[in-house]
Amino acid sequence: MIAIAPPRRVQLEQPLQLAGIQTRTTNLNEATPEARIQPLWQRFFSERVAQSVPGYTPQSQLYGVYSGYASDAHGAYDLTAAVLAGEVPQGLVGIEVPVGDYLVFEAQGAMPQAVLAAWAAVWKYFEGAPAHPRRYAVDFEQYSGDGRVAVYIGVIAAD
Repeated sequence: MIAIAPPRRVQLEQPLQLAGIQTRTTNLNEATPEARIQPLWQRFFSERVAQSVPGYTPQSQLYGVYSGYASDAHGAYDLTAAVLAGEVPQGLVGIEVPVGDYLVFEAQGAMPQAVLAAWAAVWKYFEGAPAHPRRYAVDFEQYSGDGRVAVYIGVIAAD
């Protein structure tokens, strides 16, 4: 059973500095045999990428950072599988999650079903005329263990 909380608006007041591995894809591509997200996460775990980042512990949260949007939900974007990092080890990419307003969609349950359910809630929320339009700058998933994921969607701040 997947539990999904109603979205809540938060203000990220400090940027997050992360390091990991990256791929570029589109949502359309992810529905084909050439999908890149699952292989990225498989590589992240099989190559023990998180463990190569100074400061990593088994309790560290994992992040999936969506950035480099070409346009909107239909365009290309980068996905970085990452952990918090004070420095970027050689062979990894660094990425910063900027401060700003985010809508948070939280889910708990078996993976990857929980994260897919959280994204389904994101798509449903934004298919209408949402009160908080997306920025399409940086969005991120935060995995905190025990089947918990929070999807942070950057939104345009209300005046």
